[in-house]
Amino acid sequence: MRLEAMAVRIPHVEGHPNRVPFEGVLTVVNAASDKAPAGARGHRVMLTREAAEKAIPSLLGMAVDYKPSWDGHDARRKIGLLTEADLVGQKLVVKGYLYARDFPDVQKAMEAHAPGAMGMSYEIADARVEDMRAVVWKLTRATFTGAAVLLREKAAYRETSFRLAS
Repeated sequence: MRLEAMAVRIPHVEGHPNRVPFEGVLTVVNAASDKAPAGARGHRVMLTREAAEKAIPSLLGMAVDYKPSWDGHDARRKIGLLTEADLVGQKLVVKGYLYARDFPDVQKAMEAHAPGAMGMSYEIADARVEDMRAVVWKLTRATFTGAAVLLREKAAYRETSFRLAS
């Protein structure tokens, strides 16, 4: 097992009313997505480990967003911040904070879903695809621009996850 990690140091403030920690699996590297993500023109995608390793610094400090229907991305609904990213095996594990005081309705909605029902999806720019004609687009370069929380069944990768830390 190989572990790569990077984090933004944010001081701990006991009982901070607007920081509820979360963790999740943002994506799986070196594996084809279960379905085509938005923006991939109907193609499934595979983010290479090398591309993910190089892109991790671009992920830190990016926002987490959501759609009230929990089925996609809405970059104008920023509800949290990504502060850590670790490659654990094939999983890109992230941690951060939900702005719970600012979005109490979102926190309640997340807690109302069955355990294990929530997933994640990444947002990227400057992606390089090895062969645009391939059935599965192999991403060899990308810049992370954020992430979304959604229902796992709506995520391109079914192995993603999201949970608020207790």
